[in-house]
Amino acid sequence: MHIEFLLEEQSAEAALKTILPKILPENISFHFHVFEGKHDLLRKLPSRLKGYRSWIPGDWRIVVLIDEDRQNCQKLKERLERTASEAGFVTKSGAPPDGYFQVMNRLAIEELEAWFFGDITALREAYPRISKTFQYRAKYRDPDAIPGGTHEALACLLKTYYPKWLPKIMVAQNIAPHMEPSRNISRSFQVFVEGLKACVGGERNEST
Repeated sequence: MHIEFLLEEQSAEAALKTILPKILPENISFHFHVFEGKHDLLRKLPSRLKGYRSWIPGDWRIVVLIDEDRQNCQKLKERLERTASEAGFVTKSGAPPDGYFQVMNRLAIEELEAWFFGDITALREAYPRISKTFQYRAKYRDPDAIPGGTHEALACLLKTYYPKWLPKIMVAQNIAPHMEPSRNISRSFQVFVEGLKACVGGERNEST
């Protein structure tokens, strides 16, 4: 089996290169297609999916992953689902229980950085100068609902390392090797993992 990943940015690719082998069986191959941001992905997605539909083998899967970015997550997910359906695909959300599907749409809520906050151990192993007590502050208890945005919160937390701007690709490359999927408390990350397991015949419980 093979999985095609459609991603909005290179930092997602940098993280998934390291995380996916910890989730997927060794016999599953995968490839990344990175777009020039979220709007570029959404604009090109209809034609990309229609192109896939004309030739994609039955045992391949397509995973679309984008940031929620404080948009209406339900409307964004509906847009992705509608685009896949119009291209002729059955999605995971649209398939019956244990039914066949080829496309899975997933949102990182609200941004990929929430997945890093979901694994405090990995974050501190990658950046040991971070305060040992920061995770006990109320704002960090739910990685998917950090006030002010997860990207901004991570930039502030890593200011001693990157005083001017947060290099997203480098940060993803540094944190991802330390991440352990089973201990990540980000709900959107766990929904992503559950979906991947369903893609390869594992857990099939549908969530958000």
